[in-house]
Amino acid sequence: EKPQKYERNNPMVNRKTVKRRELPLLLLIVISITWSGNVLNFPLIGFADGFVLPKAQRTLITVRPLIKDKPVLLSPLQISNQSYYLSPDEIGPIVYKSVKPKGTKYVNVFGLYAFILSLITCPPWVLAMTAVQSISKIFKKFDPNQALFDKTGKIWSKTWLRLGGMYPTFSGAEHKKLIKEGHGPCIYVANHASWLDIPVLCTCLDNVFKFISKSELKNAPCIGQQLRGGGHILIDREDRRSQLRTFKTAVQYLKDGIPLVGFPEGQRSEDGRMLPFKDGIFSMAKRANVPIVPISLSNTHAIMPGYSLSPVQSAKGGKLNVHVHPPIETEGKTEKEISELVRKAIISELPQHQIPQDETVVEKTEEGSANVGEDAKLPP
Repeated sequence: EKPQKYERNNPMVNRKTVKRRELPLLLLIVISITWSGNVLNFPLIGFADGFVLPKAQRTLITVRPLIKDKPVLLSPLQISNQSYYLSPDEIGPIVYKSVKPKGTKYVNVFGLYAFILSLITCPPWVLAMTAVQSISKIFKKFDPNQALFDKTGKIWSKTWLRLGGMYPTFSGAEHKKLIKEGHGPCIYVANHASWLDIPVLCTCLDNVFKFISKSELKNAPCIGQQLRGGGHILIDREDRRSQLRTFKTAVQYLKDGIPLVGFPEGQRSEDGRMLPFKDGIFSMAKRANVPIVPISLSNTHAIMPGYSLSPVQSAKGGKLNVHVHPPIETEGKTEKEISELVRKAIISELPQHQIPQDETVVEKTEEGSANVGEDAKLPP
């Protein structure tokens, strides 16, 4: 009788064989997940994307998501001036590219991840907005200032940024007061360099407020419904009458005690450097006699640049920061004086690569305070 050869149907033999064959595959999966987390910068599965050493007050960061060198330790002062901006050639594998007359738009692997998060989180947001709107139509006093309606957008912003690893850090003595109490009727103004500025501001402004935005956004998915249903101020740049109507609406909101949020530059900066201010917001503050609270947004253009349809990297390692400044009173000041004070305040907490080259340089000390030199100029 011939000796038994390998039996294909023998369960004991099969089990051992399968286990042996699975080990390399399982090992490959673990290595792939670890590599994707570290190299492609996924926040949920990254094991060494960056962490803060609280006692030493120093941060371990990688300058670029695809960098192959060892991470370097930078002090908080160096981090504040570190540019995290990535060109289209540096954002890693491109999964989508759209060529249009206005410019080419890209989506990388991290952007695809952020897009998938949007697909998951936006439907509950839309349902929440629709539910609040329906109840408000039946009960007129249910949500008079659309505070609850706007709260749905703030919850979505915080959730999306958290899951995407894009949640900012905060600084400034006014931040805790802002979260707990607010400043009453005022106008919050910030530099504008990315679409990401809007959800980032929603992480620190818990009180009721109304955005001053361009009317083109009213047709944007989800955001358009939020702006229209929340009674936010939509300005049509081409219609002078529309601008006058929205100006009156904005002043009335302030007189009713509802703060406003706006970007005095009037448009997004392509390279992150702050643009010249327009007068509209300061005229509103002057007319309503309310203070202005400057807010400095650092590196939002690096997380979601203008050439991308979605974010290109996470904000881990202290890349993204929001600094809330003390209020600037408008009483007894001209609009030009108010504008200059607000501009200096915002610049004082921006990294050097976001300061216009013809502006005064902000010299930051190791303690984090800022001095604006009148004669100092930013080197080219």
